[in-house]
Amino acid sequence: MIDLRSNEPKNFAVDQFRSRLRVVYLLLGCAVLGLVVRSADLQLFDDGSLLKEGKARFSRVAKLAAHRGTIYDRNGEPLAISTPVDSVWINPEELNQVADQIPKLAEALNREPKWLEQKVSSNLDRNFVYLLRHMNPKDAAQVKALNIPGVYLQREYRRYYPAGEVTGHILGFTNLDHVGREGLEMAYDRRLSGTSGAKLVIQDRLGHSVEDVESLRPTTPGQDLKTSIDIRIQYLAYRELKKAIQDQRAVSGSAIVIDVQTGEVLAMVNQPSYNPNDPEQRDASTYRNRAATDLMEPGSIMKPFVAAAGVATGRYHADTIIDTSPGQVKVGIKTFSDEHPVGAAPLTTIMAKSSNVGMTKLALDLKPEQMWTTLDAFGFGRKTGSGFPGESAGRLPNFKQWRPIIQATMSFGYGLQVTPLQLAQAYTILGAGGISRPLTFEKVDAQVQGVRVIDQSVAHEMVKIMQSVVSAEGTGNAASILGYQVSGKTGTARLASMGSYSTARYVASFGGVVPASNPRLAAVVVINEPRNGNYYASLVAAPVFSNILSGALRLLAVTPDSLDEVPAATIVQTEVTP
Repeated sequence: MIDLRSNEPKNFAVDQFRSRLRVVYLLLGCAVLGLVVRSADLQLFDDGSLLKEGKARFSRVAKLAAHRGTIYDRNGEPLAISTPVDSVWINPEELNQVADQIPKLAEALNREPKWLEQKVSSNLDRNFVYLLRHMNPKDAAQVKALNIPGVYLQREYRRYYPAGEVTGHILGFTNLDHVGREGLEMAYDRRLSGTSGAKLVIQDRLGHSVEDVESLRPTTPGQDLKTSIDIRIQYLAYRELKKAIQDQRAVSGSAIVIDVQTGEVLAMVNQPSYNPNDPEQRDASTYRNRAATDLMEPGSIMKPFVAAAGVATGRYHADTIIDTSPGQVKVGIKTFSDEHPVGAAPLTTIMAKSSNVGMTKLALDLKPEQMWTTLDAFGFGRKTGSGFPGESAGRLPNFKQWRPIIQATMSFGYGLQVTPLQLAQAYTILGAGGISRPLTFEKVDAQVQGVRVIDQSVAHEMVKIMQSVVSAEGTGNAASILGYQVSGKTGTARLASMGSYSTARYVASFGGVVPASNPRLAAVVVINEPRNGNYYASLVAAPVFSNILSGALRLLAVTPDSLDEVPAATIVQTEVTP
């Protein structure tokens, strides 16, 4: 019989299975071989791409903020210091992957969740976005404790000004990036700022630094700055000026005190002031330094410098008689008069009584070039050399443009523009015996030679003449200081308004040097638009000068030069008081 059962179908199925198995083995072998080849390539021939990929995932470059230099006063008191703070920043793409954590982070930052969501969604193409700058380290630590992926802290510094608004106009302030934006912070920014550093760090899966790999760039701290400012005199000037502005209901004011022997600015204050520690007060109307930037027609405070031009010719001296009768003088179509005529009087009386007629006659007796040369020598029409940001140069028209009316009005302080800082420098030159030194806000450790711009005899005679202004008969009697001889000049100028000069708006000023016998300090006080009934400089500015300088002289232990005018009981009390 024939066996109808056959092994052929069975053998076919087995053969087919074995063929497929061989294909699988072959594919697996190829895969293994491929892995071996790739492994060998990565281990032996790779150009570092894998290492770069790993570093990109687990390392980053961290910025190391440079410590900004400290600003000191001349005696070592800190005026501006940098305190450590933390800034919170995010990697939007990483934070977006844990979007459910956004409300928690927003609460820690005291922000609305919608604000944070918008911050993340609109910056997904970036890997660094600040959320909050300059947080208190304690508050920033609470944010860090949340351990939210993509949220990081960066150590920075915030500027702090211990004296607040007392030194606001001198120091200025820095922005969020610690860059000087006003005042000495801006003028000396390069020296103070230093250079930021950088380092490579390894992060954990939450983005927290776990190891420093290497230093990429060292941090160079900024240099310290020792200023010329004496914070004691600065406080004194600030207090007295602020009180005067309040008492007189004035719009604004400035006061400057300068060391005659070095040109160092010991104090400079303005009102209204601002607190540089409060960013909300940093408005241009308050933080500009009026003493250095604002221009004014000075009025009679300019008379000593015009008189110096007359003395320099040799034709005028303290006892030279100038006839002001009948109390008025006509120049062109304009007539100038004195409120209190002095008749025929010596130059000393002309200055003491602030006679416009007398000064007009003196000025018109000079060649325009002679008068201009002297005013130019005192620094008018030029910056003081202080380097203070935004300082104005003022305006002194060239003598070739002068007509008699211009020369006449300029003799009592109209027709030119100056800053309070320029006036202070001019009085400093008189006090220094005709030597001009650039004003400086940096402490001077060596004697500054300066340049002679006025003959010594002229400067000394003008200082002597100006003492009459502060005498019992002079307009500046309120500037007198017990125990010291004071030499100075008042100035009451009308403000220009609508093409003419107002009869209701004035600038009151006083400038001078003390002690007159051997000047050590020069100062200028300017009160803009006093509105409490008094506007004469003799009543408004002169007392402020006296209050500031009397305190400054004692703080600096300057020897009195007029003890014969001090009551004996006062001298005894001073000697026995420790």
